Amino acid sequence: MPKRKERKSKYLRGMRRHGKGNIKNRRGAGNRGGRGKAGMHKHKWSYTVKYEPDKYGRHGFVRHNKKPMPAINVWEIENYIKQNMLEKDGELYTFTFKGKILGSGEITKPVKVRALKITQKAKKKIEEAGGRVEIIKEEIKEKQEKEEQG
Repeated sequence: MPKRKERKSKYLRGMRRHGKGNIKNRRGAGNRGGRGKAGMHKHKWSYTVKYEPDKYGRHGFVRHNKKPMPAINVWEIENYIKQNMLEKDGELYTFTFKGKILGSGEITKPVKVRALKITQKAKKKIEEAGGRVEIIKEEIKEKQEKEEQG
């Protein structure tokens, strides 16, 4: 047996406007002060203050001049050795990197690492494997000064 058609309104039957007031009050988005978040900085300001206080204004700060530094892990240096991508100088492999050396992974071969920065964990692992660590900031500054001068 087919289902009977439901009524348009289940509530306030017998009341002409169903509790919505004049018929004009139900027409368009103007009744609710605009669509969505419209008027949040104007006529809906009290809502904004109560429920979304951080919606407007500036918060915190942004460092625009910070340049990202390339980084490499200790295990990646080990992979370079296995793939014969590093030169061997005596008993030590030499690896120069213009970035930061991080301490994730293991290293078994002795390596002479030259980098801008290095973490304590990475330094410890490299030295335990029989390698050495050098910071090359001074050399890079000297090269930059030479390029600016001549």
